[in-house]
Amino acid sequence: MFSGVGDSLETPLTTLTTEQATATAGQAVFVERDAGHCVLCHRIDSLSAPFQGDLGPVLTGVGSRLSPAQIRFRLVDPSRLNPDTIMPSYFKTGPLHQLPEQYKGKPILDAYQIEQLVIYLSSLKG
Repeated sequence: MFSGVGDSLETPLTTLTTEQATATAGQAVFVERDAGHCVLCHRIDSLSAPFQGDLGPVLTGVGSRLSPAQIRFRLVDPSRLNPDTIMPSYFKTGPLHQLPEQYKGKPILDAYQIEQLVIYLSSLKG
């Protein structure tokens, strides 16, 4: 699967093309319901999106607080840092229970979407 050091996952999950490697693409994953829909639980002050959540931490300036490797680790499997987290492990494929057959063995987000989120969240400075 993946191997992190401490609270970081240094190696990107995949290589993105220039067209894929944009903060705009990552922002879409953050906001869109059919993607990460991170906005359901998190808020970013500069983001123009309705109904931003407050279950998770505010992510305004997260790129100043965490490295891309730390952000990646928290997206891939946050339960390895905090077993009690309610945040889903977006790249974990098991052991998961009570999933419909079409979702078994598949991550919530693919490697491209994870890396797009890393680029977007890393761009949020100050």
